Amino acid sequence: MKTAILGLLAETPVHPGAGRGLGVVDLPVAREAATDYPVLVGSSLKGALRDKFEAGRRAQGASADQAREAAAAPFGTRDRAGGLMISDARILLLPVRSLTTSYRWATCPHLIERYRRDLARAGVEPRPEVPRPRRGSVLSAHGGDTVFLEERKFKVARTPTSDLVNAIKRLLLHDETRDRVESQLVVLHDDDFTWFARYGLSIQARNVLEDETKQSKNLWYEETLPPDSVMYALVAGRDDGALGVLDELFTNSRPYLQAGGNETVGQGWFAVTVLGDGRGES
Repeated sequence: MKTAILGLLAETPVHPGAGRGLGVVDLPVAREAATDYPVLVGSSLKGALRDKFEAGRRAQGASADQAREAAAAPFGTRDRAGGLMISDARILLLPVRSLTTSYRWATCPHLIERYRRDLARAGVEPRPEVPRPRRGSVLSAHGGDTVFLEERKFKVARTPTSDLVNAIKRLLLHDETRDRVESQLVVLHDDDFTWFARYGLSIQARNVLEDETKQSKNLWYEETLPPDSVMYALVAGRDDGALGVLDELFTNSRPYLQAGGNETVGQGWFAVTVLGDGRGES
């Protein structure tokens, strides 16, 4: 089974919704049950890819019914599976506020290990080694001895390897964004990263006002992933030609995708890269 990787760089805040929450946040982001990492579930990503595919066919002159019929082969129908299998989009880099610079891109050994395994499934080489920082320390190219993330202080142990930096750069569409990876990347211990993943996301207040009085009618709070979050997903094809849809979606058209909630207020836009040529077997 041929496999490729979609690199997803958030251009705007992203709300991969999980329904209503039971705590202070009314609309939290979707999270993995075991790790609490934010996730864009595969069904939502598949729907976003299908919408882009159908919109592209309509732009070429196809009717809505013709576009829907063309989407049946790669994406399936209610009664039949399609040629593509699409995974959840996993977080790899999470922007975290810093007291000494604008922000840092945070990751951890567990996420890098996952990424390394997924690169192997897609047949992409070379694959970075997994670093092992201790709790309270980071790997960073920062020139000083310490790094401040939110209100927490971390000791700089050493710099990330060039293999890791280059492996992450592959997921990013823009050259100027790739140029920032080495200077802004920090690799935390798994436990330290989990704290930021649980408590470091943006919380936005939204409101509905009465038409006449402009008084609050419905105030709610929702959680979002910040812009510049980096995620990725695996896309596998059931036959040799199935992954050709990715060329139509991104290589030969605008390489952007809207996924998640709040589309009408400009959220959920990703810059997309396609990594691998489909030679990987899974």
